[in-house]
Amino acid sequence: MNLFAQDAPDWENPEVFAVNKENTRATALPYPSEQLAIGDNYDSSPYYQSLNGKWKFHWVPKVSEVPAGFYEENYDISGWVEMPVPGNWEFNGYGIPMYVNTGFGFRAKPPHIDREDSPTGAYRHEFSIPDSWDGRRIFIHFEGGTNSMYVWVNGQKVGYTQNAKSPAEFDITNYVRKGKNTLACQVHKFSDGSYLEDQDMWRLGGINRSVYLYSTAQTRIQDFFAHPDLDKNYKNGVFSVDITLKNYTDNLHNNSVEVSLLDKSGKKVFSRNQKSAIPANETADITLSGNVSNPLKWTAETPNLYTMLITLKDGNGRIIESTSHKIGFRKIEITDGQLFVNGKKVLFKGVNLHEFNTNTGQVVTRKEMIRNLQLMKELNINAVRTSHYPQQPLWYQLCDEYGIYLVDEANLESHGLGYGPDNVSNFPEWHAQHMDRIKRLVERDKNHASVIFWSLGNEASNGKAFFDMYDWAKERDNSRPVQYEQAYQRDRNTDIICHMYPSWENMKRDAAKDLGKPYIMCEYAHAMGNSMGNFQEYWDLMRSSKNMQGGFIWEWYNHGYPTHDDQGRFFWAYGGDLKGYNKMNDGNFCMDGLISPDQNYIPHTYIVKKVYQNILFEANDLDKGIITVINDFKFTDLTPEKYSFKWILLKNGEEFQEGSFNVSVAADSRKDVKLDLPALNKEAGVEYFLQVYAYSNQATEFIPSGFEVAKEEFAFNQNNYFVAGNVNGQIAVEKQNDKIIVKASNLSYEFSSKDGRGLLSMKNKGQDVFRELPHLNFWRALTDNDFGENMQYSARIWESAGYNTIYKYKGSEETSEGFNAKYEVKLRGIEAKVDITYTVNKDGSLTTSAHYKALSDDLPEMVRFGMVMTLPRDYNDFTWYGRGPHENYVDRKYDTFMGIWSGKVEEQAFAYYRPQETGNKTNVRWLTLKNKDGKGIRIDGTQPLSVSATNNRPEDLDPGMTKKQQHWSDVLPRHEVVLCVDLFQRGVGGLQSWGAKPLDQYRFMDKEYSYSYTINMSDL
Repeated sequence: MNLFAQDAPDWENPEVFAVNKENTRATALPYPSEQLAIGDNYDSSPYYQSLNGKWKFHWVPKVSEVPAGFYEENYDISGWVEMPVPGNWEFNGYGIPMYVNTGFGFRAKPPHIDREDSPTGAYRHEFSIPDSWDGRRIFIHFEGGTNSMYVWVNGQKVGYTQNAKSPAEFDITNYVRKGKNTLACQVHKFSDGSYLEDQDMWRLGGINRSVYLYSTAQTRIQDFFAHPDLDKNYKNGVFSVDITLKNYTDNLHNNSVEVSLLDKSGKKVFSRNQKSAIPANETADITLSGNVSNPLKWTAETPNLYTMLITLKDGNGRIIESTSHKIGFRKIEITDGQLFVNGKKVLFKGVNLHEFNTNTGQVVTRKEMIRNLQLMKELNINAVRTSHYPQQPLWYQLCDEYGIYLVDEANLESHGLGYGPDNVSNFPEWHAQHMDRIKRLVERDKNHASVIFWSLGNEASNGKAFFDMYDWAKERDNSRPVQYEQAYQRDRNTDIICHMYPSWENMKRDAAKDLGKPYIMCEYAHAMGNSMGNFQEYWDLMRSSKNMQGGFIWEWYNHGYPTHDDQGRFFWAYGGDLKGYNKMNDGNFCMDGLISPDQNYIPHTYIVKKVYQNILFEANDLDKGIITVINDFKFTDLTPEKYSFKWILLKNGEEFQEGSFNVSVAADSRKDVKLDLPALNKEAGVEYFLQVYAYSNQATEFIPSGFEVAKEEFAFNQNNYFVAGNVNGQIAVEKQNDKIIVKASNLSYEFSSKDGRGLLSMKNKGQDVFRELPHLNFWRALTDNDFGENMQYSARIWESAGYNTIYKYKGSEETSEGFNAKYEVKLRGIEAKVDITYTVNKDGSLTTSAHYKALSDDLPEMVRFGMVMTLPRDYNDFTWYGRGPHENYVDRKYDTFMGIWSGKVEEQAFAYYRPQETGNKTNVRWLTLKNKDGKGIRIDGTQPLSVSATNNRPEDLDPGMTKKQQHWSDVLPRHEVVLCVDLFQRGVGGLQSWGAKPLDQYRFMDKEYSYSYTINMSDL
């Protein structure tokens, strides 16, 4: 007996998911002429009618409350509202947006949903059939965008669909009439299909992709599959196309088909025709083939396309219909455990991309796509994984045109059911629905040059269904690899080892092996919050491996929506916001992208551009000015026509000399270049840095001429910056009962000469220099990665360690250098101490030296070691000699270069969507903070410093033991400058955000650390 009784609703029956739906076919539209077909502008076809716009709409919170008979033509909808199509309900006043990483949005009990929370939308829309469509077949096409849906036309039930991200097409010829027609749709937010759509994303309802009608003749081009291959020498094109013709009539039809390939200028480079007899009410399959002499090749670097024109003619040679599709000649091969495109081993510098629009939910237009492509080209991204579902057809057309390698992924994730035997991929009643999703993926996108891999889905276990899906995809298309992460390195049903977030130790292990398959991570570098540490190390390791060929960063967007709190303050909403506090949600886990919700750079965007750059530089012999230029493009030569180069030599942060050079480097090769550098000698207190830049000379649609495409920085071996200098002046020391007063010119210091305190005051012309004197600091506002590894518990003792101290006076003395006061500082409740020596130098400057020593072997890891101090708010002009201009950390700094940088203190913090550590600068030699009159302080390190100057203390940004749904709008800037002067801060990490630590070299676990810095106070 069937487990699912006949009275089970379709939306809770896994065996019902496509009723009266057409098989998915290649994205194409019929045109009455070849000229219109070549242009392929849908609006120009008389056989096309868009249904996008305002539809009548009625929303109910439960499926049981859908108005009975609303699809009947005489049903009164005068009280209904209007809803845009495409459009998400939650962004048009109906329902609550819910962000869930894993868990469906309701308690799992397959195949059932929570009927008490089952939002459903009833739609009505009128359309008219043109007279010219009389006698033709008429189809309604939903590009996708709804979890499940019933469709009626003129009160007659047409069919049912599940699968939110693949097209749903229905033949409505027998349901329509001349003139006005009534379309009705019942759209469900949840169904049994939700168990296969548990992607890490906002769960929204509505029809969020385009809807249109089109018509065909009674014989038509139903589908086609082009195979634009290359010969074994990757020179000449080997072309064939499989075409399916359909005859809807009761008579045999003798037709002919002509296929042409047109180059960019419109010239035919290939043409074939073939006659075909199409049986009554049947289909006929034909194949046309031939060779194309030395076609321009398609790669992401060289996206050369040809227009494939297919024309169906009747027995008299008259055009029945014509259609077209862009194709690209290229060959994808896996040889010796490596993946090759057109014979070259390609590195996939990728990112994962969801459908997202910060203003409309998940309704994405050409505008957002073009902006994404612009940013991707700027950041040297060459590959996108369509996580975790096929996106709308326009995206593929644009990737074909502009050059992006795609991993095209089936709309399939059942993460919330786990990866074991209880996952529905093991159950026969769910098998057909799994198969449906890979078939609809492949059949729609099979002609796109940009699609390099098929992916069976994401995080859905590896039950029997996935082996059958793999076998079907390989049989249907043997030109592309098929991948599936859950096959790991264990199962046969993946051509790619496509791990997600492998541990660093596992990556090092695999990098040293011959794995027998390409290793391309489907997800890595989880970009949540202040993250993207160790990204350079990722790529250094991958470049050392035979099989590793890149990966796809998780992810592109921070999925935040703009809103305001009850006090009118702006913030970016994440899970649990927008009235969703009592809904299932996963907090700010959706804020894990490379760019802002409104498609702009954020601090860790820059490291992606740097590490992914396609022109690399290495030092060969810097003393002789010899560097190596590496062309990491695989199909593009570096030439003076395309790129220009510049070098700058810095001396102590200032430009000392500069020059330019040109070089020609063949694709995938390297060349040494000798720069005209001056002879450099080792000098005390002097350091040099060589900075090299590459710029585009030729503007594209996305990259202007003069755009910086690559850069590198080199330090010289003879650098000798940190050298103690001699100072002159006089100091006066006065000892009182409990304190010592030291004066030098306008400066005065007070030190405690008894236990309990250390530095008591610091004045310039009788005025306090600091609002709060420097004191020890071991804490930062924890990042999302810190929270992920539970540092809020394991390291929390360091939070108050700098405040909870016991000072012990260890004596003072006058020396030839000045005056020293020494203290031993015990950290109350922590088995550690810090010896601090204050030295008032002869010129009145103050040197603070701190020596940390752990007194136990089992102390938790330190987050930072340094001192924090505050100054008046008007010390707002911040200048530093170190890495800049934007924030950087010990494991995310190679995108920032040495220099003397300036900015306002109020601009140094980035408004992270959940407040956390921000604004740091590394490798700092000195800094100044000045007011508008130019007065202030200067701090010099006796070794490189890690510093920040913002308007908030760490505790302002730190929620404590739990995250507490905080946003940047909850943070009020203080009326003071908060200056942190540290020896170090631990790395921000970048492997993943649920347990991984920064790489060991960016953690600080030694038992002793020492550093010092000097404060000068003067009219700078």
